[in-house]
Amino acid sequence: MKFRKEQPIKVVIIGAGGTGGYIAPHLYRLLRTLGRKVRVILCDGDIVEEKNLVRQNFIEADLGENKAQVMAERYSSAFGLETDYISRFIESSEELARLVQPEKFIVGPPIRSEVTGEYEVNEQPEQVILIGAVDNNKSRKMCHEVFTKAKDLIYIDSGNGEFSGQVVCGVRRRGRTVLKPVAAIYPEILDETDKFPSELSCAEAAVSAPQAIVANLVAATTVVCLVYNIVVLGSNSVHQAAFSTKNIHVRPTVVQRQRRAA
Repeated sequence: MKFRKEQPIKVVIIGAGGTGGYIAPHLYRLLRTLGRKVRVILCDGDIVEEKNLVRQNFIEADLGENKAQVMAERYSSAFGLETDYISRFIESSEELARLVQPEKFIVGPPIRSEVTGEYEVNEQPEQVILIGAVDNNKSRKMCHEVFTKAKDLIYIDSGNGEFSGQVVCGVRRRGRTVLKPVAAIYPEILDETDKFPSELSCAEAAVSAPQAIVANLVAATTVVCLVYNIVVLGSNSVHQAAFSTKNIHVRPTVVQRQRRAA
């Protein structure tokens, strides 16, 4: 599957904790090399707690700070990229739809028309990449709803347990789904059996799903590999990848039919 290599890029990351916190540094380093308009928006309403220091990408100096703010300020400063952060949980389809709405930017120098002799600017919409690094299916259902209504959107979802997980890349083009998103492959995600983070009681919030730092690292690396294929190589053949850290194994599912970029 082909992607335009000159198109402006906007990346929206939902979740800056276990996996999102490790996606951030590698993603920023990668995006800095593109030489084109790039924007990043990090979203998370959680604050850094003592328990997060065990397996998440935070240090003691971050305690009590918002996770999205820590990641955005740390890596935008280090790599000089335009970054915004939202220090609350995104739990509204309407708000998420606004975040992934592409803007248009001028690409390259003005071009002189052979017909009119006038100089014209080349405006292109952003290629928006939504990265889901959440730990609940209610948020995934929200991302799924926004994805299925979007005209053009890449939605990369990461999910993992203690030793295994998967990353799925869904693609919408011209109002149709070219690659199925995670909830179309695992339809049980659409069953509302859990809650948004803001809906959890203190007792529920204190109980986290068992995860190991290596599973978060493999998930984050897989996500960044997909982004690299899309924005640097301009071509991605991997629809999803399942991994096991116990077996040190990543198994990709390759796109069978290649489609040209519009």
